[in-house]
Amino acid sequence: MEMKNKFVNHARNLWDRAVIRLPRVDQLWYKYIHMEEMLGNVAGARQIFERWMGWMPDQQGWLSYIKFELRYNEIERAREIFERFVECHPKVSAWIRFSKFEMKNGEIGRARNCYERATDKLADDDEEAEQLFLAFAEFEDKCKETDRARCIYKFALDRIPKGRAEDLYSKFVAFETQYGDREGIEDAIVGKRRFQYEDQVKMNPRNYDTWFDYIRLEESVGNKERIREVYERAIANVPPAEEKRYWQRYIYLWINYALYEEIDAQDIERTRHVYRECLKLIPHHKFSFAKIWLLAALFEIRQLRLKEARLLLGEAIGRAPKDKIFKKYIEIELHFGNIDRCRKLYEKYLEWSPENCHAWSKFAGLERSLYET
Repeated sequence: MEMKNKFVNHARNLWDRAVIRLPRVDQLWYKYIHMEEMLGNVAGARQIFERWMGWMPDQQGWLSYIKFELRYNEIERAREIFERFVECHPKVSAWIRFSKFEMKNGEIGRARNCYERATDKLADDDEEAEQLFLAFAEFEDKCKETDRARCIYKFALDRIPKGRAEDLYSKFVAFETQYGDREGIEDAIVGKRRFQYEDQVKMNPRNYDTWFDYIRLEESVGNKERIREVYERAIANVPPAEEKRYWQRYIYLWINYALYEEIDAQDIERTRHVYRECLKLIPHHKFSFAKIWLLAALFEIRQLRLKEARLLLGEAIGRAPKDKIFKKYIEIELHFGNIDRCRKLYEKYLEWSPENCHAWSKFAGLERSLYET
């Protein structure tokens, strides 16, 4: 009304009192600034913007100030306001806007500097880091800096928790498909599959089949530390009850782990440690697994430690006697020509299972063969 009647100074006084009383009502500032612009008073409008920025308004307020300066082609002023903007609102979205502003003005070096500074400040922000790294990598891609973009993707994938990096993995696979060699494409695909397995084991940590698939993936890559890390995480998911049916699949994680350490990693001490830890964990008073006892004993025989193998087999018979253990122990002693040990083992075998016709027959066959000789 005051404006329409050409009472400009009176209108200014009204707006001035309004923003003093209600500095958090953005619309008052916008209308005050609009009035000054309509009057061609650019310097006055700029002064009002400066007063408003002193109240640290939301992002839209700062962006309005920047657009104001750009309308009058004040690039350097807009740049200075952007600097204050990212200080007031240190968010990824603010830094990305700043970088795009520099790109639009042909300042590639300055744009890159925006992303680098943002990375230094916000790389550890779990909520926004993925968005920042994606924008940075896409920026380098547009600049035809393929190696830089690849480094950013890999750096980001190492830092961001897998549960938050789904989009990042997808973009990286697409990037490698477009620019990478065969090895790079395979690495990207492995990364995506790794993410998928991480997601699955997070949802159901006792899905042992998923752990087996995850381990096979890592073994195909061949990084020892990663392989061991996944094995350790897998075996940490002990079945919830001491019932054999829950352990049937789980025990093969330990077996595969031990075989990996012996055959692939060729680390004898770690192999022995895996077998011992597994045997400690099994509740032998309720059930046991002949296979793990036998594998541990045969491993010691391959290391020419017959005494240790006998101790293991003797412990197995004492704690969890089974047909398979007796048969294999007797077979081993027979192989080494220890007939007296074979007799003692048959006696223990029959004491444990006197109704076992097969054991009686084998014992008799042994004695007969010795008599005939």
